[in-house]
Amino acid sequence: MITSVLVANRGEIACRVFRTCGELGIRTVAVHSDADENALHARVADAAVRLPGATPAETYLRGDLIVKAAVAAGADAVHPGYGFLSENADFARAVVDAGLVWIGPPPQAIEAMASKTRAKKLMGLAPLREVAQSDLPVLVKAAAGGGGRGMRIVRRLEDLSAALEGARAEATSAFGDGEVFIEPYVERGRHVEVQVLADAHGTVWALGTRDCSLQRRHQKVIEEAPAPGLSDRLAEELRALAVRAARAVNYVGAGTVEFLVADGTAHFLEMNTRLQVEHPVTEEVHGVDLVALQIAVAEGRRLDPEPPPARGHAVEARLYAEDPAHDWAPQTGTLNRLTVPDSVRLDTGYTDGDAIGVHYDPMLAKVVAHAPTRAAAIRKLAGALERAAVHGPVTNRDLLVRSLRHEEFTTARMDTGFYDRHLPALTEPAPDPHAPLAAALADARRTGSRFGGWRNVPSQPQIRRYALAGEEHEIRYRHTRTGGLEADGVRVVHAAPDLVVLEVDGVRRRFEVARYGDRVHVNTTVLTALPRFPDPTAQHAPGSLLAPMPGTVVRLAEGLAEGAAVQAGQTLLWLEAMKMEHKITAPVTGTLSALHAAVGHQVAVGTLLAVVEEDQDK
Repeated sequence: MITSVLVANRGEIACRVFRTCGELGIRTVAVHSDADENALHARVADAAVRLPGATPAETYLRGDLIVKAAVAAGADAVHPGYGFLSENADFARAVVDAGLVWIGPPPQAIEAMASKTRAKKLMGLAPLREVAQSDLPVLVKAAAGGGGRGMRIVRRLEDLSAALEGARAEATSAFGDGEVFIEPYVERGRHVEVQVLADAHGTVWALGTRDCSLQRRHQKVIEEAPAPGLSDRLAEELRALAVRAARAVNYVGAGTVEFLVADGTAHFLEMNTRLQVEHPVTEEVHGVDLVALQIAVAEGRRLDPEPPPARGHAVEARLYAEDPAHDWAPQTGTLNRLTVPDSVRLDTGYTDGDAIGVHYDPMLAKVVAHAPTRAAAIRKLAGALERAAVHGPVTNRDLLVRSLRHEEFTTARMDTGFYDRHLPALTEPAPDPHAPLAAALADARRTGSRFGGWRNVPSQPQIRRYALAGEEHEIRYRHTRTGGLEADGVRVVHAAPDLVVLEVDGVRRRFEVARYGDRVHVNTTVLTALPRFPDPTAQHAPGSLLAPMPGTVVRLAEGLAEGAAVQAGQTLLWLEAMKMEHKITAPVTGTLSALHAAVGHQVAVGTLLAVVEEDQDK
């Protein structure tokens, strides 16, 4: 019997495993980097062990330190979570060699399937070795790991070399393994996968299908179970292939077999020898706890001959601290508040007031809805996200709501190119026109009135200014003789620092307001309170390139130096933030007049990286 589990991971998945362990009466041990010292997973565990350093390579990818932590804390089992070392056979062996129980598949099964190149050979497939013009487009892909890292689409042969270099660098940073391979890229395919679970006694479950087609940068955003629109024949074929893959490597534990489905045909992608991020939709549909089953299988127990039947439909949305309208740029800062309605499931590694750092994936939470039908589950999830309070850095919440309500998704006609086609429309600003007034009235109540209550004459108009969707809004309101507030064109029913009720054209609306510094959240609209007089020093020369996020400068364009001629859109340097590389490009064609960045520099948001003077002779 397992009595104490160390989770070799962080954030949401560590908290998820701890929750099940607590229900089973199993003690929990966390490991944490210096950056995660106060993270939720380190706080909720029964014990926590520090891994010195901040980057994944220094901490969560150090299997030797994690094994020592497990032994020191008295754990008798290790759960790898997902990502990091979850598909590392050497780490699994080190855990077993230390006398600990490995809550995962046998190391030899990991070796056979965790490398996508070896997995394809096992399934009788071979990735392209040399690329010709007729092969395009192709996908450069990391052999190890997942989560969309180390992947590049190549549409022109002349871009292949740079794509290989970038994918290798990103894969090395994220997984400690720079091996990449090349395969054909299918433009309009669906990403469909099968959850498998196997015991050590020969039973293999195929727990239905999942659709994970809505992706950005090859990383899943919205997932659902079962995958809609599949014929019975294709669904059965996918389940059979998944079971065959598991049996081929004598698999034990939870895993996922992934396919690309196009024109009614399934193409094998890979087998992930771990629990998937999207496992909650399978849990909701089949009424199981996959983590509890992982633990049971690791203890040697038998599965029932057949898996529990499916019931209803489940949809999951990943809430990220990122700005989809600006190249999905990750965001950092304080998550002041995160609450969702009780009608949905929330899996998260954050609580109110936690810091979102620069070193790790920007996923804040997974929000999951289950209902008798797909339409009901979609409506339930979209409504819950719309009513959620997400106060802090910019997130993809509005994108998620619009995606769930998009006709292509509701009618199950989506594919992996969904965001390539629809991102501009899905990120078009649609602020509430009454949000600035609600913010101004709430701020008026927050700061109080210098006039007090009743007065004999009405006050002069008060003015407050806010930035919203790139525009400045000047709001005027007045204090009434009885201590109330009024504004032209609306009736102020109620005004308090956290709640404003307005009546417009006979319709009464509620606005929940929260302010953190100069950021004001009014329902789902976010405004920035502006000072009465702008700071004249907060200006930059035209053509200035500012860091869009905190990160590390990892590469400069070859030969880049002050005085060099550059073209608009040319990549000048690369920033690494949250385990992803981000390109910084020239805003105009001209001359690089200043270069302030160097490889290895740590930069904050807004740091001046370079200045490009536009060529006026064009």
